[in-house]
Parts: sequence; C-alpha cells; structure tokens
Amino acid sequence: MRNPEKVKKIVLLIWFLLVPAGLVLTYIAYPPHFHVSALEIFSYLFLACVVAAMPLVINNTPIFLLQWVSMAVLLRFGLFMEIVFVQVAVVVVLTKIRVPKEEFYRFPLNFSMFFIVSFLSGSIYYLLGGKTGEHILHGPLAIFLAVLYAVMNYAFNQIILSVIIYFKYNGKQSFFGMDFVWETVTTFITFPIGFVLYMLYAEVGILALFFVGLPFASLSIILSLYHSSQKVNIYLQKATEIGHQLAERVRIKEVMDLFIQKLMEMLPVDYAYILDVVDQKELKIIRHIEKGEVKPNTIPSLRKNEGISGIVWANRKAILYKMRKDWKNITSGYIPEDAESVLSVPIVRNNQVVGVLVLASRKKRAYEKSQLMIVDILCSHFAVAIENARHYEMTKENSERCSLTKLYNYRFFETMLTEEFTKLHLFERKLLSLIILDIDHFKAVNDTYGHQSGNEILIELANRLQEIAGDRGTVARYGGEEFVILLPDMEKDTAYELAEHIRQAIANRPFTLKEHLEEEKQMLLVRITASIGVATAPQDADDSLSLIRHADRALYVGAKRAGRNRVAEYVK
Repeated sequence: MRNPEKVKKIVLLIWFLLVPAGLVLTYIAYPPHFHVSALEIFSYLFLACVVAAMPLVINNTPIFLLQWVSMAVLLRFGLFMEIVFVQVAVVVVLTKIRVPKEEFYRFPLNFSMFFIVSFLSGSIYYLLGGKTGEHILHGPLAIFLAVLYAVMNYAFNQIILSVIIYFKYNGKQSFFGMDFVWETVTTFITFPIGFVLYMLYAEVGILALFFVGLPFASLSIILSLYHSSQKVNIYLQKATEIGHQLAERVRIKEVMDLFIQKLMEMLPVDYAYILDVVDQKELKIIRHIEKGEVKPNTIPSLRKNEGISGIVWANRKAILYKMRKDWKNITSGYIPEDAESVLSVPIVRNNQVVGVLVLASRKKRAYEKSQLMIVDILCSHFAVAIENARHYEMTKENSERCSLTKLYNYRFFETMLTEEFTKLHLFERKLLSLIILDIDHFKAVNDTYGHQSGNEILIELANRLQEIAGDRGTVARYGGEEFVILLPDMEKDTAYELAEHIRQAIANRPFTLKEHLEEEKQMLLVRITASIGVATAPQDADDSLSLIRHADRALYVGAKRAGRNRVAEYVK
C-alpha cells in the first residue's frame, strides 16, 4: 500500500463523513420498529455478538458468519437496527482477532464498508417493496425479496472487498483466494438459518435464539475444526515436499538457503536464525536473516539456558511466544526490539540436539501451535539433509584435495583448467596464465633427511604458495614435487613477476625440519630452490593441453637446463 499514513487519514475521513450522517439518514428514512421489548432487542444483539466472536480466519482474513443474523434483524426490526447491530459486531470481531495498534484503521474501514453494504442492500430491498416487522414472509414475493436481499448483501460485500484488496496490494494479490471460497460457501450455508430464526421467533419467542444459536455455534466449531485440519494437512503435504527438496541438495549452503526460503514462504517470518551446537558447549549462529537479507554471523555464542535458543537447547522442547512481553525478560539480546512473536524449535539428529531454529515476526500471535508441529517436522528433514550435505562435501573435498598438502589435486586442476578455457573461448576471460614449479634436487633432500622430512617441505611450500597467491589464483599439487598456479585474467608479465616473487620466497627462506634422520632430534633449517615455468593463453596456447605443455617446456628448457633456481617464460 502506497503512503499508508495518508491512506489511514483518508479512511478515517470517509468514516467521519459517511457513517454518522448515514445512520441519521437511515433512522429518518427507515425508522426502526420499537414496539418490541428491550429484552428481545438485547437478545438479538447478544446473539450477534456471540456469532461475531467466533470468526474463521482464512489467509489472515477474518470471516464472521453474521449475514443470517443481520437478515433476521432486518426483517424483524428494520434497516436502522440491522446497521447498528452489524457495527457492534464489527467491534466484537476486530477485538476478538486482536488487531494491532498500527492497524487500528481497520475499525473505521470496516465500519464504512459494512455500512455501505447494509445501506445499499437494505434500501434496494425497501424500494422493491420489501417489508419489515412481524409476519411479513407470507407469499412467494416476500420470500423472493428476502432472498434477493441476502444475495445483494453478499454481492455488495464482495465488490467492496475486492476494491479494497486491489488498492491495498496494488492489484498484485488475487481476490479469488481460499478466504473467498470459504466465505462464499459458509454464507450460502448459513443464510437459510436467518429465515428459520425469523419465523421460529414469531412462534416461540426468545427460545428461538437458543434453538437456532446452539446449532449454529456447533456448525461454527465444526467448520473451524475442519478448516484447521485441512490447513494442517496442507502444511504436512508441503513439509513432505520440502523434505524431498532438501534431500536433493548436496551443498550445506544450498540446504540452509532452501530451508529458510521455504519457511519464509509458509510463515510470516521477519527474522530467522539457525544456531549450531558446537562440541556440546555452546550455540553458534551459522545463518542470520533479517527481513529477507542475509546478515553477517557476528552475534556472540550462547550457552545452555541462555536466551530463548539456550532454553530450547537445554530442555530439548520447542517454544512458542505470541508477544514480546512473554519473552523480553529471557532473551539474550540478538532478537530485534520490534519483534513480537517468536517460535523456536530444537534441531535433533540421532536423538541429540545438533542445533536450534529461531523464527520471529513483528506481528503479535503470528504463529499457531499447528505451525510449531510442522516446523518441528521440517527441522527433522533439515537435520538429515545437513548431515548428508556435510558427508558429500567432505567426500568431494577429499577427492579434490591432496591428503598431504591439502592443496587441490591434479584431477581438480585439470577440470578447472578446462572450465577456464571454456570461459576464454566464450570471451568471459581475456587471459589465462599458468605457473608450473618444480623443486630442484628434491630426491637428494629425501635421501639425506628422509621422506618424512620431504613431506614437511612439501607441506610448508604449499602454505607459502597459498599465502603468496592469495585470491589471485588457484594453487594445486600437480604431482610429486611439482606445483601449479592457475591465474585467470593475469598478464604474462605480471605472472612472471609473481613467479619470481615465489622463487625468492623459496630460495631466501630456509625450511624447518622436525622429522629427520639425524641422531640429535633438533629442528634443522634446510635451504632449497625451485625452477619455474610461465605460459599464458591465448598468446602461447589455444587449448588446455598446449598451455600445460608450453609452461612445462619453459620450466625444463628455460629454467632447469639453464642452471635451475630461476623463472623462465615460454617463447615460441
């Protein structure tokens, strides 16, 4: 809704200009029948309030089945009393659903809407010859006009409601939703009750309210239970579908993103937090969402019984708070001040709490107990999906990494090189440089100090290469004592300078050996050197194999044969 404050003022102005003056006009044009007793009037008013206090809430839209009462009031007391009763019923229903302060404009909006509906349908009923009072439903014409009134009342209500929805959501929300279906069905189911109430009252008096009101109350409860069970079934179906979708994701990030996305689609979520149990000692936030945006995980870790999530972790039970005053004294401080409703569920795997989910909404009473059950089921699916994703990522990383140096291995490098050449051919990359490095006389190091010492050198060299390359390129162990660095969009001269920097970092800084063959087990400092070859595509190669071959040629011909401990670039 554009400029909500301006809209609220317009709504209030419309009510002020329309309803008070309209009530006076209605009283003058269609005076009520006051020959009945006050007890009769208050009995009908009590029935209207009871009906209004039992609304069905579909898609956050309250549906109160008052039309049958309002029709009986119109036929019995006249249009003025029908309008007054409906206005009182509006107060009851909006109070029942606890409209928040920021939405108090809904009172004048609904007052105006239902006044227009009642006035138009009632006025047309009178203009067509309809009567009000006692014993007026004799003959087919009178019954036809009463039915026509009921249809007009429903039609005007839907027309005005559709206009309000259109302007409130700028035409982006469909009018024919589940709330429309339920209101249509329940309206036409309950309208005949209005006729029964009117005619039975003429025969047995106030007892008619009991005979009709009790079955209606039962019907309302049955409809409410049916809607609740149907809603739970829909949630369960969605939970199953989401569980399958989570199981299909093989990355931890993808699982968490999908989990949060689906929760935000199902529930009114303004803030979402996923906390991980670390070593059964603390809760660490691993995903933090505010109003749809991912925020940095800078919130301090929590202990058991600390804050809402700490209590959920300690008690292994879900918690539902409907408003801020219920939880403000126990929060750890990371939930924002404007949050009201909070839902928190433990994430359990193998009968052990492995994490905690916290959802918060700025609306009061945003979550229901049935939703708590559904979120609990989704957390079970989430826990399984996360564990599977962790196993997959661990397995994949082990297959892509060298177990000794933890660098990428030859298989990963080969795949990445192919992908980079594809980008080069699609003009997504301009250049692709490659550095190949080989340790000089590495066999002599192994023979002198032992293979364990050789492994220590390889590990330390891998760390140095990663530190120097940083995020400019990808370092991989090519095999044995050979390493490669793939440098996307790097000029050949720049790659050569980087290679020279690497050569000096190796030659000028000795390597530390702890596991050597010397009898005295003291740390030894050993100096080594490396020969390096550089080639760049597309100027030196048209495909991935040619780039490797030419960089390797520069290494052995330009560096090794020239005396080692030097950098050479490929020259055609």
